[in-house]
Amino acid sequence: MPRFSGHAEEAPAPLRHVLSIDVEDWFQVENHARAIPRAEWPRCELRIAGSVRRLLDLLADAQARATFFVLGWVAERLPDLVRDIARAGHEVASHGWSHTPLWDLSEEACFDEVSRSRALLEELSGQPVLGYRAPTFSVTKRTLWALRVLYQAGYRYDSSIFPVHHERYGISDAPTTIHRRAEGIWEVPLSVLELPRARLPVAGGGYFRLYPLWLTRWAIRRLERAGRPAVVYAHPWEFDPSQPRVRGVGLLPGFRHRVGIGGNARKLARLLREFRFASVRTVLAQLGIELEPRGVPRRCADETGILVAPGLRRVPDGCGE
Repeated sequence: MPRFSGHAEEAPAPLRHVLSIDVEDWFQVENHARAIPRAEWPRCELRIAGSVRRLLDLLADAQARATFFVLGWVAERLPDLVRDIARAGHEVASHGWSHTPLWDLSEEACFDEVSRSRALLEELSGQPVLGYRAPTFSVTKRTLWALRVLYQAGYRYDSSIFPVHHERYGISDAPTTIHRRAEGIWEVPLSVLELPRARLPVAGGGYFRLYPLWLTRWAIRRLERAGRPAVVYAHPWEFDPSQPRVRGVGLLPGFRHRVGIGGNARKLARLLREFRFASVRTVLAQLGIELEPRGVPRRCADETGILVAPGLRRVPDGCGE
């Protein structure tokens, strides 16, 4: 007869997903780059403080935590905003300094931007800043050199690679799971839905605003069943329906920027009620990854030779149902 110890087995902790916020203002987005040159930024209305504080209230109501990838340009002008993010219990990470895509920077300029940003954000937040997200997800095949630069500048994870095909960004054949790159840095890719012949971007930005909520929920549930955290992203301007309308951006960029903004806060609130969200560092710790400011992260390799997070199983394309 089987023997029972008398102690119930502990259920595994519910999977937490990554919620990330790219802290940039309405006039700094790539869709507006031609209509609003950087030289005009100082004359634009700063609306980001109100948008971020509304997000902080939304997260507090849901008892959720997030990683805020803050632009150095914003932090320099609104230092109390960075302090408020940190005081609310969220992770502060870097979005660079000037929101210049990596393909428009030299290696030296990139190192300067990410180093300046990291130093300022650490001073304001009182936290070690270990994470980075490139403007416009501009870590692509031609800018993979930036991962080495980031590691040299003290960063220990990047969340810039979108494993999809897109006319502007993305690496269509990149791994879709959290993994450690040969450059020494951990990569936290944006979530995609892996279909037999395609990858569909889900769980963030314009895709979250455009898609019906049921599709995003279904995609996150599918990732959960595969034992994989979703990586959800948003921008504060996506919760500001009163932001100025910009002329001269073109029909498609204008549509991408404004679609779904009016109902975005309600959609996010519903998502926060249904799933558990945390910062990148918390989710990495959940997966057994320990990051140190100057140390070497732990690693393991799966049967394919790709370095993946301890405790995270790699699901081939089309799997996970």
